[in-house]
Amino acid sequence: MTISVSPQALPALVLNADYRPLSYYPLSLWSWQDAIKAVFLDRVNIIAEYEHSVSSPSFTMRLPSVVSLKTYVQPSRHPAFTRFNVFLRDKFECQYCSSPDDLTFDHVIPRAHGGETTWCNVVAACSPCNLRKGSKLPKQAGMFPHQRPYQPTVQDLHNNGRLFPPNYLHESWMDYLYWDVELQP
Repeated sequence: MTISVSPQALPALVLNADYRPLSYYPLSLWSWQDAIKAVFLDRVNIIAEYEHSVSSPSFTMRLPSVVSLKTYVQPSRHPAFTRFNVFLRDKFECQYCSSPDDLTFDHVIPRAHGGETTWCNVVAACSPCNLRKGSKLPKQAGMFPHQRPYQPTVQDLHNNGRLFPPNYLHESWMDYLYWDVELQP
């Protein structure tokens, strides 16, 4: 799975004040219009620019390709419990058969048996596996998730997000992405 980024849209990579992306998945991008607005509101520093310019009758400006916030935004310590974040934690794969298709989520301990809708009881599951398991307990269905469900950290989701890069990464962004990836010998 990839996030579709159109190079013709000339998006700006948004970095926190510490020069790290606000998020990796989806990659923290702003439209060129939002980036210019933030420049004029003095909320960002321009780090890199595209060759393309925009003009008004009295002003010409190259479009920012990388901006950094002037004020540090404290990242959330605990990611929101959302369908998307469950899928990201589980790497967009059914936790029963590893299929990436037709994903939904499954309560490992079904609600009919007192299971709750929490990080520690919900996994990504394809529709066929979800229907096959139904409201049975894992032992009754003979279906056990590949990994035990858990509450991920923001870092866990960032690490998983790096496995699904956008279809397009501008060359000016590369110096600010994946700094903590192990270097090749």
